[in-house]
Amino acid sequence: MATVPTSSEVQAARPWHDTSLPVAQRVEALLGEMTLEEKVAQLGSRWVGNDMQDEVATPEQPADEPATTFNVAPLQDVFAASGTVSLEEASVHGLGHLTRVFGSRPVTVAEGTAELVRQHHVVLDGSRLGVPALVHEECLTGFTTFGATIYPAAIAWGATFDADLVERMAAAIGRDMAAVGVHQGLAPVVDVVRDYRWGRVEETIGEDPYLVGMLGGAYVRGLQGAGVIATLKHFAGYSAARAGRNHGPVSMGRRELLDIILPTFEMAVVRDGVGSVMNSYSDVDGVPAAADTWLLTDLLRGEWGFEGTVVSDYWAVPFLSLMHRVAADADEAGVLALTAGIDVELPDTLGFGSGLTDRVNRGELSVDLIDRAVRRLLTQKVELGLLDPDWTPEGSVRDGDTDLDSAENRSIALELAERSIILLDAGTALPLLGDGRPTLGRVAVVGPCADDPRTFMGCYAFPNHVLPRYPEVGLGVQVPSGVDALRAELPGVEVVHAPGCAVQGEDRSGFAAAVAAARDADVCVAYVGDLAGLFGLGTSGEGCDAVDLKLPGLQAELLAELLDTGTPLVVVVVSGRPYALGDVHGRAAGLVQAFMPGEEGGQAIAGVLSGRVQPGGKLPVQIPRTSGGQPSTYLQPALGAAESAGISSLDSTPLFPFGFGTSYTSFEVTDLRVSDTEVPTDGEFTVTVRVANTGSRSGDEVVQLYLHDAQAQVARPLMQLAGFARTHLEVGEEQDVAFTVHTDRTSYLDLRLQRIVEPGDIEVLVGTSAADLPCRATIALTGPVRPVGSDRQLVTPVTFPGRSTTPGTA
Repeated sequence: MATVPTSSEVQAARPWHDTSLPVAQRVEALLGEMTLEEKVAQLGSRWVGNDMQDEVATPEQPADEPATTFNVAPLQDVFAASGTVSLEEASVHGLGHLTRVFGSRPVTVAEGTAELVRQHHVVLDGSRLGVPALVHEECLTGFTTFGATIYPAAIAWGATFDADLVERMAAAIGRDMAAVGVHQGLAPVVDVVRDYRWGRVEETIGEDPYLVGMLGGAYVRGLQGAGVIATLKHFAGYSAARAGRNHGPVSMGRRELLDIILPTFEMAVVRDGVGSVMNSYSDVDGVPAAADTWLLTDLLRGEWGFEGTVVSDYWAVPFLSLMHRVAADADEAGVLALTAGIDVELPDTLGFGSGLTDRVNRGELSVDLIDRAVRRLLTQKVELGLLDPDWTPEGSVRDGDTDLDSAENRSIALELAERSIILLDAGTALPLLGDGRPTLGRVAVVGPCADDPRTFMGCYAFPNHVLPRYPEVGLGVQVPSGVDALRAELPGVEVVHAPGCAVQGEDRSGFAAAVAAARDADVCVAYVGDLAGLFGLGTSGEGCDAVDLKLPGLQAELLAELLDTGTPLVVVVVSGRPYALGDVHGRAAGLVQAFMPGEEGGQAIAGVLSGRVQPGGKLPVQIPRTSGGQPSTYLQPALGAAESAGISSLDSTPLFPFGFGTSYTSFEVTDLRVSDTEVPTDGEFTVTVRVANTGSRSGDEVVQLYLHDAQAQVARPLMQLAGFARTHLEVGEEQDVAFTVHTDRTSYLDLRLQRIVEPGDIEVLVGTSAADLPCRATIALTGPVRPVGSDRQLVTPVTFPGRSTTPGTA
């Protein structure tokens, strides 16, 4: 009779299962046991049940939206290549990743976990060594699966200026994902907005690298603190595509890349220890990111010390051949990507397959490159416990009955939505309720975003990302519409609704009813903006770029007719990008910006409109004045800013500046104090101001610190955010806010592209937006020019002298 080996004997035979050994030793033991084919298999992935091929080839267009066509031939090619291989065939030597088991179609938690366990068994049972696959999912606006909480879009996180809240949200997302067996989340996006016309503005946190870096890092800490690997996207330059065109070429020099685009990634790598990075689709100055050795290896690993995995964006490896045309075919693309520093190909194995094995066998590719990538992935699998002796597919699911839309989740979603709403102008009508306000008898609610909850969600929210292919199943979560939430907010008030028009299209047949409803009401509230989608099937989102910054479709014309009624008009913009509002501001009786506030967005907006919620959000992007001028961010040198008036016929002054947002109370920032007026180039100084609530209601203010380099070797932005602090103040309360600024925070790239701190004057500006900076001082940096390395200080610490608790700060 055969003797069953003991656990110690099994661990001796397979030391990679021995948890008493160091991680590196376990990894090397397994790597040494693998054949070349088994190593290469770890670099690939499989997306079982991907039906996006049908959607891209023959998209179902909603009846109320105009037909949209786009070139799908490259995607059809990669889908066809992916779909010919079963999971059993793909994992005969093992597998690196399982792709979107939960996020590809509407499944219950029980159905998703059962399918996950099934796929794990296929991988384990069909391969010699039985190495489990790592499971990844999308999670930008929450776990992208049916029935999971839909949080506000990333651009709304930026509007909160609240890193602590973003970290709490990410931790909740991570807990849900980990509970059902997911190991890696494909978020956050830390691209810095450079052109508002780009469709993926909604996925970004804003246009300032410090704001993006601080909140993106908070997301990383929250997700990874819950046991799920975070993935930075998109490394790097994607958001600066020419003319805001998705996948467009990036015409950017190395200086702008290093000073504006890359610091957000650097912060998450160096400060927050992110576990994974995903490459950008774009090329920068002709070099595709997926094949850029300088970016993926020299900088990311050599200078920043990154030790995690680099995963390809979906199909980015074959795109080197199909799109960029720097490789002859998928096999050659795989060699380029692997050599540059990509470790795992997602979502399916096309370039990291047998072509790599063949080249190694022919002596055309070093096996060391294979080992380098496999070692990185196996390290993560060991750290996640996938190679522990007691790991099982069934045991990988902690809670197969977990509630993915729990009361706790919804509470966080509501808090984030409320804190993200930006009151641009209270005008004469807001708040709708309160002392001194006339009693409301009838409120007209119009606009295409008033009664469609999908307009509150980003393109990576499951209802907009997947459910258009499954219209029969509903949204999967409860999402009150804007009009329903306002009805609940205004008991006793008659609320009438007429949409007026669709988000896009040329149908004006609803105008008359909307205008009539407005004319007969005491106040009219118009919800206008975006409906997110994918690849031309929305007005915002991936592949949904804008030709200009006019509100989509007929919405601007609808607003013009509503304004002409004479009824006070409150305009609520629910959007993924800023739109030009110059024709509305000044005529509207109130103006509110809500950046895709998620499933609790209707309630949050209604609360701000009524006055129950005190608005405190700030703009993470500017609001333009006109729709046709070339979009630009606030990070401009003098020749690109308002100071250049008379040089160009276009005025670049925004309607509302970066960092702007008002409330139903008032604040003052005064009493600037600096610790030193002369500081050595290797020193630091403290900037302290006093913020006071001078109004009649408690509320939040975001104190913002900007720096301006008076003279430099190269043209520098007129100002740049260097610190911020969101603080809550009761009526009459005052609070000191202190920023500790290391001189590294003044560094930039000189003429030789070396990062330096140089002597000279630095202007310190503190206030409540980039255009409201009443507190100013000048600090003289003294001493020699100092080179700055990768160990530079990336953060400006904030303290609240005399306060025992710390509010949401950064």
